Formats: sequence, C-alpha cells, structure tokens
Amino acid sequence: MVFAAPGEALARAEELLGADPSPLHASVAHQVIGIWQRDFGDTRRALAHLRRARELAARADSAEREADVLATLGVALVHAGRTRDGLAAFEQGVARGTGHTRARVLYRRAYVWWVLGRHGEALEDVRRAVPVLRQADDVIWTARALTLRATVHLALGAVDRADADFTAAEALWDTTGQEHDKADAVESRGLAAFRSGDVPAALRLLDEAEERYAKLGTPTFMLTIRRCEVLMAAGLATEALAEADGAIAALDGIGGQSTRKAELLLVAARAARLAGDAQTSLARAALAVRLFAGQRRTWYETHARLVLLEARVATGRASGRLVADAAAVAERLAAFGAPAAPEASLLAGRIALGLGWTADAERHLAVAARSRHGGPPLARMTGWAAQALRARAAGSARGVLEACRRGLDVLDDHRMTLGASELRARATAQGAELAALAQRASLVSGGPRRLLVWSERWRATVLSAPPTRPPADPVLLTTMTAFRELAARADEARTDGGRPAPALEREQRRLEREIRSRTLHMRGEGPGDGGRFDVGRLLDRLGDDLRLVELAVLDGRVHVLLCGQGRVRRFEAGLLAEAEREAEHVQAGLRRLAHPGGEARLPLVEAAGARLQELLLGPAAAHLGNGPVVVVPPGRLHRVPWTLLPALRERVLSVSPSASSWLRAKETAPPPGGRQVLVRGPGLASGGAEVPELADRYGAVPLTRPGGEGPAGGATGVPDVPAGARADAVPADGRVTSVLEGDEARVPRVLRELDGAALAHIAAHGTFRADSPLFSSLRMADGPLIVHDFERLDRSPYRIILSCCDTARFASVGADELLGLVTALLPLGTAGVVACSAPVNDAAVVPLMLALHKGLDAGLSLAEALRDARAALPDDAVHRATGWAFSAFGAA
Repeated sequence: MVFAAPGEALARAEELLGADPSPLHASVAHQVIGIWQRDFGDTRRALAHLRRARELAARADSAEREADVLATLGVALVHAGRTRDGLAAFEQGVARGTGHTRARVLYRRAYVWWVLGRHGEALEDVRRAVPVLRQADDVIWTARALTLRATVHLALGAVDRADADFTAAEALWDTTGQEHDKADAVESRGLAAFRSGDVPAALRLLDEAEERYAKLGTPTFMLTIRRCEVLMAAGLATEALAEADGAIAALDGIGGQSTRKAELLLVAARAARLAGDAQTSLARAALAVRLFAGQRRTWYETHARLVLLEARVATGRASGRLVADAAAVAERLAAFGAPAAPEASLLAGRIALGLGWTADAERHLAVAARSRHGGPPLARMTGWAAQALRARAAGSARGVLEACRRGLDVLDDHRMTLGASELRARATAQGAELAALAQRASLVSGGPRRLLVWSERWRATVLSAPPTRPPADPVLLTTMTAFRELAARADEARTDGGRPAPALEREQRRLEREIRSRTLHMRGEGPGDGGRFDVGRLLDRLGDDLRLVELAVLDGRVHVLLCGQGRVRRFEAGLLAEAEREAEHVQAGLRRLAHPGGEARLPLVEAAGARLQELLLGPAAAHLGNGPVVVVPPGRLHRVPWTLLPALRERVLSVSPSASSWLRAKETAPPPGGRQVLVRGPGLASGGAEVPELADRYGAVPLTRPGGEGPAGGATGVPDVPAGARADAVPADGRVTSVLEGDEARVPRVLRELDGAALAHIAAHGTFRADSPLFSSLRMADGPLIVHDFERLDRSPYRIILSCCDTARFASVGADELLGLVTALLPLGTAGVVACSAPVNDAAVVPLMLALHKGLDAGLSLAEALRDARAALPDDAVHRATGWAFSAFGAA
C-alpha cells in the first residue's frame, strides 16, 4: 500500500503504532513510515524509523521480518550516500532471509547495484531472484524484478532484451491494483522508447507517467531525470536545465535522497553544456563528481567526469592532460559497457587534433568511429563525426564530405520521426558540427557550387516538408480554445486596469505548457520529399536577370554566394558578429523613426545600412546586375531590413530562408478561383483603416471600425455599416472577397476562410514570443491566433499580407533554423508573404498597404508591388522607415 496509496499507508501505519501493537506489527508500521520518508520526505527520519523497525523485528524473533527490514534499510542508506553501510545491511539481510524473503532482498540489492552503476552484479541478483518469485506466485515482486532487469539492459544498450522484459512485466501489472508500479511501468516504457530513438513516444509516455504519479502524490525525481534526458535529445537543453535545477531545489527542501541529487546534478551539467553555459556545466559536474565518489558510484562518477571534461574544453582549455583524462574516461566507460564510451573517445580525439597530436587523435577517433554502424541515431552521429575528423586529419576532403553526408542522413531520418516543427528545428543542432566540417572542406576543394550545396544541405531544413498536422485531439482543441479565451481576458484586464492579472497569466502559462506538450507528442508521418538540392535547377529558374544571394558563415566570416547567369560566384564579406551588432543598431533606429520627432535619426540609420552592406555583401554588391534579387540570409541575420542596404534599396527584393525554399515557392501554383480574404482585428491604432478601403476596391460592402466609431481610420470617407458585418463580393473579374471584422474575426471562422485562399490580408496586432515562438500571435476578436493554429490548415493562403508589427520576427534555433509565423506558413502552401520585422507607425502602414494592393491588382508579384509601394510613399522619415521595415518573403 505504501506505493499504491502512500498517504493512506502512512496514516494506517501511524494509527497502528498508536494502538500498542505487537513488536512484529510495530516493525511493519515503522518500515512503512521509513519507506514513505525515504521516498517522499526526509532521509534522516527514514533511517531512524527503519532502524527501529529492525530492532522490533529482532525482538519479535522473526529472521524473515528482520531480513526484509534490512533490505529496506540498505536501500535507504545507499540513497543517503552511505554506500558501505548499505551494502553491509544487504549482506546481513541475504544471510538472515530464506526462500521467498531472500528473493525479495536480492531484488532490492539488485536495485541498489543499478543505482551504483554496477550492472553485472544487478543482473546476477535479479537472475537469482526471479525464479523464486515466480515459483511463489508473487506477481507484484516478479513484475518489479522484470522491470528492473529491463532498466539495467537499457543502461547497457540492450534495447531488445529490455523490451522483452518490459512487455512481460506489463502483462503482470495488468493483473494487479498497484497503481504506483503501473505508473512506473509507463515511465519505463517511456525510457525504452527514448533508447530506441522514438522521442515523441518517450515524451508522451513520460507525461502520462507524471499524471499517474500526481494522482498518487508521488515525488517524481527519477522521472525528471529521464524527462531531462529526452528533452536534451530533442534539442530542448535550456528547458532540461531549468527542470533539473528546480528538482534539485525541491529535493534539498525536503532533505531528500543524496543519490537522486547527484543524478540530477549530472543531468543539469549535461543540459548546461548543451545549452552553451559552460561555467554552469563545470560547477554542476564538479559537485556531481564529488557526490558520486563519496557514494562509491563509479559508473556515474565516470559519466560525470566526461561532462566535466567537455565543459572544460568548452571554456577554451586544451592540454595534453585533458587528452589523457578523456582517454581514461573512455576506457572506463568501455569497460562498463556504457553507450557513452564513443563520446569520450571522440572528445579525446578532438582535443588531440587541436593540439596537433595527429597519431593520438587517429587512435581515439578510430575507436569512436566504430559506433557509426549501429545503435541509436545520436550514437551513429557521434561515429560519423569521428570519421569526418579522421578524414580531415588525413587531408581527405572527399572522405570528410562522405562522412558528413552519411551522418546528416542519419539525422534526417531521426528528424522526420518528429512531428512537431519545433522539435525538427531544434534537432538540427546535433548536425551543426558535421555541416560546418563539410562547408570548410567544400570551400577548400570544391569551389562555390559545392559550398552552395552544403550551405543548403543544413539550412532551413524544417521547411523541407510540411509539419505533421495536429491530430483531431478533442483535449488539445478544448485546451486551445480555453487558452484563447483566457489570453483574451488577461489582455482585457491589462488594457482596462493597466496592470497584469497574475492569476489569469499563471493559468495561461499552464495551458500553454499543455498545448506544447501535446504538440511535442506528435510523430512524423514519414520521410521528406527526399530530393537533394540541384544547383542547375536553381540557375535555370534564375535565368539571366534574377540574382540569388546566399550568405554562408564559416568560422565567423560571411561568404557571399552570388547565383545567376548560369554560374555561382563567391565573395568574402565581413564578420558575422559585427553584422549582428549593426543590425541591432538599425532595429533601434527604426523603432525611433516609427514615432514623430525621430527625423534626426534618419541619416544615422541610412549610414548603418551602408555599413551593413559592406559587412554582408562586400564586393558582391557591385555584381548584382540590374534585375530582381533574392537574399538568403543565415538565421542569425533574420532581423536585417534588407531594403535599407543602398545596393538593394530601389530593387525588387525578396527574402527566403533557403534557396530550396525559394524554388518550392516559385514552383507552387496558386489555387483556382482567386478567393481573397480581408481580416481586421481589434484594438489597432489605425483601426485597420486599409481593410474597408480594400473591401470597397474589391467590390465588397465596406465595414466600420469595431464599436461603430465612424469610418475606419477616421479619414477614408467610407460609409458606415453595422459593426461586425461581413460581406462576400463577386466583382467583374470573378474573384470572391470575404471580409471579417468585429465578432466575425474569430479564430475558428478566420481559419476556415484562410484555408486555401489565394490572397489573405490580415490587419491585427502582432506579438512575437521569443520565449516560445510558436505562441507568437495575431490578435483576433476572441483572442490570439497562434502559430499552432496555422499548422492546422490543410493549405495556407497562397499569398499573405500581414500589415502589423513584429510578424517577420523569428527565433533562431538548431543549426540554422527559424521558428515564427512566416516560417510556419511557407511549408503549408504559402508561396509569398509580406511581413514586418520592427515596430512601425500604424498610420503610415495604411498608404503602404493600399499601394501594395494596387500593384497586385496590376499583376505584379509581392516583391514588385512592395518596391513600387515604397516609392509611392511620402518622402519623410516615418514613411521611409515604415517601408524599410516590411519585407517580401518567398517568390509569389
């Protein structure tokens, strides 16, 4: 009962002790309280109760009772960091018990061997225990022993054996009422899914286990450790670090198990290293090493030493001593049969290469490279990275490129098992080293064309296939509706009172976590299109007039790949770090220019644009020709207002996350019928004044501002109709135009109208969420329209115009991926987007949008119409800054 209903078991045990029980029964009660304190409370109190339980068992003259208590005491002592005393208690327990009781003692000692990382001894004790437990028809303890054996197999990388034991254990659990152990079985299946490379299934099962534990009131420190491992594999290292640190604080707060604290510190150290926080990784790993050493847990201590060495290398340290230490760690891990051994060999080889120790590097890298032929995807990636480094050391560019290709193919297959676009994007970070190695090798040996191919090989890969459509999950749909309603209430509270509403915002964050969690559970539906980037096809599409400028970054310097007129040329430009700083200065200038009185900043902003051109285009600026230009920047330069660069200012200009993405957009056919949708959200300073005028132009009944405040924008001369009206018009050219505003501009209705439209124009408040980019939103009448909503569309509009601030902002994640509203639309059928990367003056947006639609009516592309619309604006600072802030994405 202490596992199935812990609170009730504790109450019953305390009640029993208050009734003056016999020594035998009192021993059981103290043991139950000791287990509860060990797992849910204070370890010191647990030890006191368990020692009392043993004394009472001795008084009752029950050797079997004493043996059982000694086993529980042994587990508690080991968790308290007193390994020698714990093992001594087990020796006595094994000696005192017989038959069935001894088998239970052996099972618990096997658990302790697993905690200590001594897997051979664990398997031996389980081997001795299982037949006896089965013979006694002890279903619960047999299932526990099989679950433990499966967990040990997983630690040794034997996934198939683990699956067999988990399956057998689960069949037994189905016949019992042990809810805690059933939750543990779900958690174990999550671990097995993770070890086999199925990250979405692992996240789903661990979340299910957490829900089960929550109903029992069970602490979940072990579950946190496993969840953090999965989060790190999914590229969510920052989240893993936050969860691990939170669990450490909670464990310290209750005086919990020292063993769990050490394991959490190890997880936190790994997460900090993957998140790029080397100093935090050093601190956590050093403390973990000390705790593991004191607990005599050599397996875990060795893993912690590996992370400690990786953190030291990340801080810039490199020495012969580090090579020797990494090699020693690799040998010990290999002796343990630990799957992490190749990582240590790779680390030793990498340090040796940096020191110029070619022979030593080859020896260590050859060992690491063996893992490329088998095991989980990330283990094979380690092997291919080692093989690529071996080839580079040997001077074989061909060998480097082949190893990088094979390694990235492994990661491609892994990425496509992930349904969530966020996970696909973040997973690419694991291929960043291979992509960089290939780019360097192609720069040296293959010329500009090969460099372009490798630049494309790992750029914006999340756009290579549509994301998995969220399932028709009623819980997810209900949660998203609740989130939208709550967000609208919180926004209304802030607007009315000028202050945030903490309770609403806390519930909003909870719903966000639930939506995101369910989204991350989605599995990929299959491989991508399988096509490789074809330079010849790109050049054919570009023809003689169009130029595509792809910016590749190698070792911190920008390389310009200029494509057009049947060839690819390479130019060197400036340093990426300097360009990023200049881009931030430009953004600050545009924000100031969005308000009257900032005219004095205009020359400074224009001068910054000239500096950006030198840093980003360099000598390539003189070779752009006179025709349209497509810019393909790296993710870290997504906020550059490209039309501010002098060489691009008067051009037809579009931006694309990759050349492949531009090609797909170019070859995307518009939907039949030419249906248009105009949407006006609430609360805009201009009232979305362009929407009623556009409705009038397209033949729809004009609309007023929400609330019936007269003609939208106050100066358009558009007659009033009741607020919330909607109109469908069929003008002479046959196009149907739908207009949604007021109560009609609600998310479900807006999504229905957007699905499959030829053109959508949305005037609404835009909010970019750097902390959670897929919750970036457009404000509708019933709350935010978020990126997750757009991913439910069968086909997003062929062209979309977003006449609001911050809609072209992205989060740069993974190797070179962007998460945001625009990048969510492009894989779903949208061929062109106009969006804004900075705050703008709402009133100045209106004439820009009207001029843009005028160009579209004349048959121009979005990029052509945007160029002409800028030229038609008044020549003052506010309007010029507004024009620069908008960009055309794609090729429509």
